[in-house]
Amino acid sequence: MKKILIIDDDVAVTNYLKVFLTQTGLFDIFVVNDSREVFGLLDREALDLILLDMDMPNVSGINILNDMRGKGLYIPVVVLTGVGDVDLAVNAMKLGVFDYLIKPVDDEKLLEVLDNAMEQRILHNTIDQLPRHLSRRSLGYEAAFEHFHTQDLAMIRLFHQAEKIASSNLSIFIWGERGTGKEALARAIHQASPRADKPFVVVEADSQDPEKFPAFFFGQARTWGGSYEETSGILEEADQGTLFLSHVDTLGLAMQVRLKRVIQTGEYCRENSARVRNIDVRMIVSSTQDLTSRAYEDKFSRDLLYHLMVNSIRIPSLRERVDDIILLAEHFLQEETKRTGKKITGFSGEFLECLKGYSFPDNVQELRTIVAGAVASAETKVITEDYLPPYIRERIKPKTYYSKDRDIILDSVADGIFTVDRDWKITSFNRAAEKITGVKRQQAIGQKCFDVFQAEICQSACALKHSIKSGKEIINRRINIINNKGQTISVSISTAVLRDEKGNVIGGAETFRDLSV
Repeated sequence: MKKILIIDDDVAVTNYLKVFLTQTGLFDIFVVNDSREVFGLLDREALDLILLDMDMPNVSGINILNDMRGKGLYIPVVVLTGVGDVDLAVNAMKLGVFDYLIKPVDDEKLLEVLDNAMEQRILHNTIDQLPRHLSRRSLGYEAAFEHFHTQDLAMIRLFHQAEKIASSNLSIFIWGERGTGKEALARAIHQASPRADKPFVVVEADSQDPEKFPAFFFGQARTWGGSYEETSGILEEADQGTLFLSHVDTLGLAMQVRLKRVIQTGEYCRENSARVRNIDVRMIVSSTQDLTSRAYEDKFSRDLLYHLMVNSIRIPSLRERVDDIILLAEHFLQEETKRTGKKITGFSGEFLECLKGYSFPDNVQELRTIVAGAVASAETKVITEDYLPPYIRERIKPKTYYSKDRDIILDSVADGIFTVDRDWKITSFNRAAEKITGVKRQQAIGQKCFDVFQAEICQSACALKHSIKSGKEIINRRINIINNKGQTISVSISTAVLRDEKGNVIGGAETFRDLSV
C-alpha cells in the first residue's frame, strides 16, 4: 500500500479523510494535526504522497514545502485548503505542488487526483534516476528526435526526459523563446508515445479570431434554415491522438477554463450546446512567456497553470548552447546547397566567429534564415562575414575603446563588464558585474583581477591577459563560474582590447552575460 500523510489542523477533516481513504484499501494513512510534528515524521517515514493544508497555526503549508525542497524531499504534494488565495497557490506551484484543491472536494475527484499524483511520482522517479551521462543512442525512440541537431548534453538529457513523459497520458507544457523548436519537440513526444499512429493536430492560438475560436476548437450547435445542426471542432480531429496548442497565453480566460476541463477530465461541450461529450486526447501546449510571472496574474488562469506546470519542459535558447551554432550552421548549409545546387564548401572562420558572438533572439529559426540568405547571396565557394546581414555585423563587431581615463563603462549596460590596465588592476566595474559575480565595485576597483575573483573567472582573466598581449579579441566562450556568493552560473564571456587615441594598448575589457536567467 502507498503511504499517505494528511496534514491539517482541523481534526474533523483528517478523521473523514482517514476513514474514506482507508476504506479504499489503497493507502497506509498517517495523520498530523499539529504541523510542528511534520518534520520528525518526514525524517522517519518514506512517504509516497502528502495531502497538505496551507493555512495552519505554528507552521504554515508554505513553510513545510520550503523545508521539504530544502532537504531534497520531492514527494508529490496535493494541497487541500479552504483558502482560494491566488498568490499562495502560485507560490505552492513553484515549490512543486502537484495540484491545488479547494475544500470541500468530491471523493471521486480526490481519488482521481491522488491516482494522477502517484503516476506523476513514478514518472519523475524514473526521470531522476536517469544516468548522469546520456547519449542519443540510448534513446528508445531515437528517430523521433533525429530532427534536432545538437551535441549539447543538456538538450540530450531533455530528449530523455521528454521520452519518459511521452510514455504517460499526462498533459505537457513546453516553454521557451520563439524559434527554439517547441512544435518539433511536441511532435517528437507524440512519435515516442503509444499514440504515435494516431493523429497529431497543431492549433496556433494566436492566429485565431478570439470570438470564433471556441466554435473552431470545440465545435458548435446552431439553428440553420429552420433546422438544428451540430458541427465538430478541431479538438475531435485529435481524438485518440495528440493536440499541440501553441501560444496558449493568448487564449481568453473563459477559453482557458474550458481547456482546463478537457485536460483534467476529458470533458467538453460544443459551443451553444449543454451536452457533455468525452474525448481521449493528449494535450501539449506551449508558450514563449513565463506564465508564473505577475504580468499574467490576471490574464492566465492559475488553475490551468497548476495543471500545466506539473509536466513542463523548457527548451534552452541557442545562445545557451553556443557549441551547437556551428553544428547547426553547417547542417543548414548542406540543406541549402542541396536545394539550390550551389557549389559552396563552407564558412570562413570570421563568419563562424560572428555567428558565435550573436545573441539569436529568434534562435534556431533565425540561424536557418541567416544561412539561407548567405547561400542565396554568395558568389564564392566560401561564405565570408560579408554575407551576414548588416544588423548582425553591427551588433557583434568587436569594439575598440578609446579613453584617457579608462573609466568608460556605463552602469546602464545590461551585461557585466570590467576593465583592467596593463598591470591587471581593475579600472572600472559596472553594476551588472556586481550582480553576476557577487563582488562589490568598491572591493574590485584598484585590485588585481586575480585577487578578486573565484578560480573560474581568473581562468577567464588569463584569456584577457592573452588578449592584451596579442591585441586580439576572443568572442563568446561559454563557461560555468562559481560567484562570490557560492552560486554556480553559466556565462558567456568575451574579451576586448582597450587602446588610446594613438592605437596603443592600454588595457582590456571583459564582458560576460548570465545565461542562467
